[in-house]
This record gives sequence, C-alpha cells and structure tokens, in this order.
Amino acid sequence: MKAKSLFTTAACVALAVPAFQVSAQDVTVEETEVIAAVSEVPCKTHYYTDKSDNWFLQLGAGVAVPFVNGINAEGKREHHFTANYNLGFGKWFSPYLGWRLSFNGGALHFEDQGMSRFKYVNANADLMWDMFNSMGGVNSKRVFSIIPFVGIGGMYGWDYTPDAEIIDADGNPKRSTWLLPVSAGLQLRFRLCKYVDFFAEGRAGFYGDNFEGIAGGRPVDINVTVNGGFTINFGGRDYKAYNPCDYLGYISNLNNQVNDLRGALATTAAALAAAEAQLPCPEVTETTIVETPAPLMATVRFALNSSKITDIEMVNVYNVAQWMKENPDQSVAIIGYADKDTGTSSYNMGLSQRRAQAVSDALVNKYGINPDRLSISAKGSDSQPYQVNNWNRIVIFNVAE
Repeated sequence: MKAKSLFTTAACVALAVPAFQVSAQDVTVEETEVIAAVSEVPCKTHYYTDKSDNWFLQLGAGVAVPFVNGINAEGKREHHFTANYNLGFGKWFSPYLGWRLSFNGGALHFEDQGMSRFKYVNANADLMWDMFNSMGGVNSKRVFSIIPFVGIGGMYGWDYTPDAEIIDADGNPKRSTWLLPVSAGLQLRFRLCKYVDFFAEGRAGFYGDNFEGIAGGRPVDINVTVNGGFTINFGGRDYKAYNPCDYLGYISNLNNQVNDLRGALATTAAALAAAEAQLPCPEVTETTIVETPAPLMATVRFALNSSKITDIEMVNVYNVAQWMKENPDQSVAIIGYADKDTGTSSYNMGLSQRRAQAVSDALVNKYGINPDRLSISAKGSDSQPYQVNNWNRIVIFNVAE
C-alpha cells in the first residue's frame, strides 16, 4: 500500500506541474546571510607558533666597559676594556615578540688610585621586539633585523682587588656583592641560513652604587657590554598563519548551492500543493524512481610549501570517503593546485602532484577506498581556480565522467 501511495502521489505531481507551470523563478528565496556575516570579519593575517617551534640558543663574546666611581692618580676617570662572554637561550612566541634568558660575565678593570678589578656574572630575563617584522610585515627570511630589548636580572660580584671599601656587619671588607640590575640594549641580527644567524648587540646595565665595591660618587653604576656571536634556531624560524577570510570563496560557492537547493525545494513544494489540490487522482501505472547521488562538495587546503594534510582538513577527506561509500558506482578525480606567488612553475607542478597524492593515499589507506575509483592530476600554478592566490594551495574533487 505504501508503494502504491507513493506512485499515486508521483503521478499527481506529474499531472499538476504542467497545469500550474510553477518554476524556481516564480518563487522568492531568502538569501543566506553567511557571506555578509563573514565579510564583516577583518581580513587580517594572524601568526602563531607551536610550543616546540622557534627556540634559539646564542653564543657570543665581546668587551665590557664599566662606568663606576673610581678615579686614577690624576683625579680623572679612566675606562678600561675587558673581555666579556655571553650565553643565552629563548623563544620567539610570535613574529614580533620573544623572550630570552641571557648570561654574561668576566673580570672588570677600573681605576681607583691604581688598577682595581673584580669578577662578575650577570643573568638577565629579556623581552625582545622584532622592529622590522612589526613595521615592515612578517618575513621569516629577512636578511637583516633590528631587535631592541629590555631586561631585569641579578648580578654576583666577587674577588675584589684591592679589597672592597664596603664593610660588612663584622667590620671586614665585603668579599662579594649581590645586586638586581635593569638593562636595555639593541641587537643587530643577520640571517646566514634557516638555522643560523649572526648577531651583534650592545647592552647598558644599570646597577646600585656598590657595583665595584665602592660607595659614593655616582648613585648608579653602569656596565656597557658589546658582544657578537651566533644564534642557532632549532627547527628554523618560521610561523604559522591564519586569515579568517581565506574561506570566503568556498563559503560563497556553498551559499550559491544552498540557494539553488532552496529554489528547487520551493518549486517541489508548490507542485506538491497543486497535486494535492487535485486529489483523488486516477489510477496510474507503476513508475520507477531513479535516485541521483548527492552533489560532491569538498576541498582540502594546505599550508605554504606543504603537502601535509592537517587535522582540520582531514575532516574534508573523511567526508569525501563517506560520499564515495554512499555512492559506490561513482569515481572521483583528485586535482592538485599551488599558488603562483611562491615557487617556480616546475616546482609548483611537483608540489601540486604531492598534494593530490597525499589526499589519494589518505582515502585509500585511512578510509579503505578502492584506488581504482580514484584518478590524480596536477595543475601546479599554471591554473588558478581562485582569484586570491593563497586560496590556490588546494586539492579539489570532481566526480569523474
């Protein structure tokens, strides 16, 4: 009985449609507001880094010059250059800001009615700012950068020769000193390769009056250090980017498909209403209904110069696999692309081939799709399906003819 009712209803629809001439053009369909809502989002690229990326180690050496209270035999201040050694490690947590723990020390010499000296070690926690990335745009391959920094830390001094003039509670000259300095400086960074930079930096540290073991005179002692050395970047220095507007073209395409489906639904509803108005309808012969597969709507996007499928994009691969399982008679063409703004044409052709192959391998190995139902092609950057180039780092699926 259910089958007979279905055939009867279908016959009524067939009779009613010519009589009422209802079409999608006669129905007003409400436009979706998805694009309008997304277009209000500022199209600004945001950068971020994983916990394990962008760590660095610095090794360097240079000179230190103390500006302290002592004077020479002629009553004048005389400054001496001494060796200084530097070790630091830290992380860039964005293209603009980073932090660093920096250690430096040596033996400082100064005049105090004769040559005086002491040894010291200094530890600083620095906040670093990449001026060029902030003002000139993010570029991990920039050859030259200027990096101002400020720091706060601790200093330990010992082995004062002659004895320090500061007396401890027992009436003896103090043999060591602890201080909490603040500092500021400027680093010049030169990129040698992805993993190694050369740096030259100057730092001025500001200490309490007893830095060199003499109280009196200047209220603040200053130690200026100039170091040069090498920075080792673990894994290179690069950042992941995200722009909320990257998917506007894809959303626009989906929006058009939604409106088409709404129009078809409205047309069917009007035809059904017309058919119901003519009930009961005459007996008709049995009609065979042919089901057509649902449309295939999915893409897989990739990061710059990458053929690795992210966890987010793997959802789209899964959706294609489910579609193929629901439509076992359909085959799918996998087409890879690359954006023309990066890489040569020949390199991009190989990159797009690797992207298409990665998607095919995931469908076969991860979701059990028969490889005979898949075909792979690479378009490189010679063909660009989207006007915005960085949208073209993509794999597109088509139902094979």
